[in-house]
Amino acid sequence: MAYNEVFQYSIVSALMDGVASRGPPIAHILEHGNHGLGTFRHMNGEMIVLDGQVYQMKADGSVVHIDPQNTITPFATVTRFQPTTTRRATVVGKVGLEALLTELFPKARNHFVAVRIDGVFRKVNVRTAGGQTKPREGMVDVCARQTTHTFEGVKGTIIGFRCPQYVMGINVAGDHFHFITEDRQRGGHILEFETEGDVDISAAQMSRFHLELPTEDDEFNDAELKLQAQGIKAVEG
Repeated sequence: MAYNEVFQYSIVSALMDGVASRGPPIAHILEHGNHGLGTFRHMNGEMIVLDGQVYQMKADGSVVHIDPQNTITPFATVTRFQPTTTRRATVVGKVGLEALLTELFPKARNHFVAVRIDGVFRKVNVRTAGGQTKPREGMVDVCARQTTHTFEGVKGTIIGFRCPQYVMGINVAGDHFHFITEDRQRGGHILEFETEGDVDISAAQMSRFHLELPTEDDEFNDAELKLQAQGIKAVEG
């Protein structure tokens, strides 16, 4: 794939319906991108793809560097990231980042935007999901058992995407970000954050979207895949 094209395996509505026991090896996902988000089999933890390396952020707060050949994913979104816009700025909260991205990309309301932020963070609040406890357990129930962690005065990286409203259910509409510390020891799905002064922000607007759906997967074939917009908003924070 070319730079700044979105590749996605499966859809968020499948996770909402508990479709999370099968999927391709993560090595297949990395053929399409080096920057992204996702989850692991049975929704066990949060995935961050940073510079082509894959990390699993677990509910206990620990982080594991993943072997992409021997680990599968039921859902992931990646791109071959090449920033088209950079900015140094202080960002206070997800609302502040939302406003900054809108300023940087005023004509991207109906496009995807890939984002990376590097620097020191005054505070980062994250959550991580512990995974399914029974087959076909949906994401709302899985995330009801999520754990939260707060990191203060840490250096690290935020990776994520802004997705247009019309893809809700296919992906997560709006801003969706994961965080990992510079030492790759802590991280999770961002609930809120604040930078310690200026940080380096790089981003790219994207207009090409590639979707690969599961095949030979009875869970996916049997799932209703009805849009659960409020449930998605609740679990994604």
